[in-house]
Amino acid sequence: MRIPQFVFHAIVLSSAFLISSARAEDVPVKSGEKIAFMGDSITQDGASGPGGYVHLVISGLKAIGIQATAIPAGISGHKSNDMLKRLEKDVIVKKPDWMTLSCGVNDVWHGANGVPLPDYKTNITSIIDQCQKAGIKVMILTSTMIGEDQANANNQKLMEYNAFLRSLAAEKKCLLADLNQEMQDTLKEIAKTDSSKNNKVTRDGVHMNPAGNRMMAMGILKAFGLNAEQQEKVKEAWMDIPNTATVGGNISLTQRQYMQLAELAAKDKHTVDELVRGEIDKAVQALLKQAAGK
Repeated sequence: MRIPQFVFHAIVLSSAFLISSARAEDVPVKSGEKIAFMGDSITQDGASGPGGYVHLVISGLKAIGIQATAIPAGISGHKSNDMLKRLEKDVIVKKPDWMTLSCGVNDVWHGANGVPLPDYKTNITSIIDQCQKAGIKVMILTSTMIGEDQANANNQKLMEYNAFLRSLAAEKKCLLADLNQEMQDTLKEIAKTDSSKNNKVTRDGVHMNPAGNRMMAMGILKAFGLNAEQQEKVKEAWMDIPNTATVGGNISLTQRQYMQLAELAAKDKHTVDELVRGEIDKAVQALLKQAAGK
């Protein structure tokens, strides 16, 4: 039976509408809004260059058509008590629409100079309450790992802090980006093809390398509601941002270039920096021979 042309067009238009609707995720962040990023050195690093997770969140939102602005508020070494003290001047008076809160690594990592769990609970709850009273929507980030070994004492202690954050997010109706779980899952996935003892997503076990910054940023974007298709669009957009990866101390690359080198390095069970240093050494030796006229 031949379908009338007008019926055919109606079916096509209806299908297109349904597909479009399915892809138009209701992301709560809107163009023109400001996002404050409260945290410690991980957040401070995350705002220091285009490859940091703070900038990747903003560029990720831009990739799906949302023009947001970052308010960096990370300070190295800070714990929950420090963040509570500076909340007003670093966040509230700047009137952001959103705040992501990354806090807990130093509270645990600093040991006797850290913040015990009962005090941490009081500090974090006060931060959330003050933000919500000021009309700021909050996304809580669980604390990333302290060393890429979940079994170590610090990470075992951190579990209680993160359990509290998960329950508080539900109680206060905050968005939750479970970055600790994201980090554990990412490390397990990488371990399937890389059995080396090198750090995989951090420079030093705590502070993020390019892969770790992507992991954190994507965890936040997923918590903001980006669907699978939008996530892939963001990942592709990230690949060609200049100066988002560094090798050899000061050689800046795109993420795509960095990953190409990582694949090459993995064949010989080297890190990217080891590969680059080796090639630089070869180039220097060649130049020295040239300079000596050999």
